Amino acid sequence: MTLRARRSVVIHGHFYQPPREDPWLDLVEREPNAAPFHDWNERIDHECYRAVLAARLVAPDGRIRRIINTLEWLSFNVGPTLLDWMERESPTTFQGILAADRASAERLGGHGNAIATPYHHVILPLASRRDKVTEVRWGIADFRRRFGRAPVGMWLPETAVDDETLDVVAGEGIGFTVLAPQQVVAAPPAGLPGRYRTKSGREIAIFVYDGAMAHDVAFGPLIRDADRWTRRILADPLPAEGPLLRAIATDGETYGHHHKFGDMALAATIDSLAGHADVRVENFASFLARNPPVHEVILVAPSSWSCAHGIDRWRRDCGCRISGDTSQAWRGPLRAALEWLSEELHAIYDTEGRKYFPDPWAARTSYAVTSAPTDLPGRARELIELERNSLRMFTSCGWFFDDVGGLETIQILRYAARAIEFTGADGPRLREGLLDRLAAATSNDPAIGTAAALFEAAVRPRWAGDERAAAGLAVMAALCPEHSRPVIGAYLVGAVGEGIIQTQHRRTGEVERFASTVHRTEGFGVVVDLNRTNSRVPVTLGLEALPERERGLAREVLRREALREVLSAEELVRLAHGSVTYSDALRAAVLRLVPELTDQASAAGAGRLTVATQLLALEDLPISFDAQTRFFRFMTTAPLAATQPYRPLAVRFGFARDAFDPEARA
Repeated sequence: MTLRARRSVVIHGHFYQPPREDPWLDLVEREPNAAPFHDWNERIDHECYRAVLAARLVAPDGRIRRIINTLEWLSFNVGPTLLDWMERESPTTFQGILAADRASAERLGGHGNAIATPYHHVILPLASRRDKVTEVRWGIADFRRRFGRAPVGMWLPETAVDDETLDVVAGEGIGFTVLAPQQVVAAPPAGLPGRYRTKSGREIAIFVYDGAMAHDVAFGPLIRDADRWTRRILADPLPAEGPLLRAIATDGETYGHHHKFGDMALAATIDSLAGHADVRVENFASFLARNPPVHEVILVAPSSWSCAHGIDRWRRDCGCRISGDTSQAWRGPLRAALEWLSEELHAIYDTEGRKYFPDPWAARTSYAVTSAPTDLPGRARELIELERNSLRMFTSCGWFFDDVGGLETIQILRYAARAIEFTGADGPRLREGLLDRLAAATSNDPAIGTAAALFEAAVRPRWAGDERAAAGLAVMAALCPEHSRPVIGAYLVGAVGEGIIQTQHRRTGEVERFASTVHRTEGFGVVVDLNRTNSRVPVTLGLEALPERERGLAREVLRREALREVLSAEELVRLAHGSVTYSDALRAAVLRLVPELTDQASAAGAGRLTVATQLLALEDLPISFDAQTRFFRFMTTAPLAATQPYRPLAVRFGFARDAFDPEARA
């Protein structure tokens, strides 16, 4: 590329995933349909995010000739809630993104590739102006904190736009945004930025990407053919004078997640373009710095890039869906229910907030991203948390897909439930009012019924977050204290006395103390009795209630103990050396522990066999044919006194509960 190059290329990637954290514990639980990975964030990180940071360029013989960080060449935005997950769970990916922005700024005269986005993925034209301002300011504040600079551009969720949205964005100092071609009456020539003047007189530049080429990248065939993609980019002749910009925008997950090896096609395309001396591969900010907008654009509003009916996908049954045989009549009632709840929540916040803040709404904007200062009263911090949940319950994914019973809709209803918890005496009224309105949102699946039924069945947690955190620490202290951790999701946890555990919510500061007792149960189960020091009502939590990490560690400790009880020394050695699989070792142990002769039977032996069958059940492994047959022969031929300890195992071996009762043998 030469300084006099007139042909510019900008490839933009919008990287985003719906928040998956449990709103009470603030942890992402295992998502089985993301297997073999823990959850979809982890899976997409593996398939896409880390891949675009280290994309392979291959030589003609198919071997790797170079690895490049494509984000050094790609204009991009990353949803703040996704960055928050990356910072905690995938720090190498997180640091690679920041490094790519720094490298691009160095290459492009200070213009980094990253642009900001509102904090939550909400449809801004459907939000009040006050909520628009908060989301935009949070997004800018988050961007500054992570990237260490002010953003020049801002990606709008689903590129959803109207005049007020652009007025708010421009009012916060943002210089440009990116829209699809159907969102303006006429795009400026040669890919140049257009100038939009809001009704209040503010101005912002608008880049309109090439919709046809973006489609062919996102849905094929260009993502499978880097040479064809390059030729397509370079196909248009240069204008008689001035620059030519070819820009596309797609979901960032296109590159590796939606399309396997899409990251490699992207890398090959970038490498090919960078090899042309007359081509600049740059970002929107650097192009805008040389080419300020001169063409006025007229907005099609409200509109978005993913709904042919403007923004109706997020408020009514407009016909936009993934499967053609489903109804989205639930979208309208869901929107109406949450808008009603939002107004109620805002009224409570405004009334109570004035006891603590001169301007409650300024306080919301200042505190909700980084959490309220610890010197604020507890109720003030709870009110900030109320507002945070009231905003994130409008995350767009809750309406995007086909059915109200989807995980994304369940998640936004969880935010609603969490927000209601902070309303105090108004909680029961708000909950009933929400349920009344959700009853009109009907699922396509009769087994789900309505959103109200879904709220009751799948949204409200069985255990409080602080109880789960306290139980997790109690079990770790009892079974494997070396694995205890001082932070479990949203809670700081610690022992403050013999059998006394204290939890403190990291955002609200709420402190609770629990008297705890850990009990071992039959086989290798564990239960925790908890009693809040300010309550006389105890609660009992089993392994299934523990936070996932603590649950897994506890099961592993109990499993190891059980294995020493049921496996012979030789079997343990073979298992440790890998000469036998875990499942085969368990099956062999069960077969060995079933008596063949009367003198092999004992109460202790029946106990070991019980543990062995429990281990099989834990791994979802069936009783073997041979073990079942041996069990039957023993139970029907040995003396009744010898078989008595083994009778409770009949069901575990697949027999009727009374199959070996003395009367049956008589």
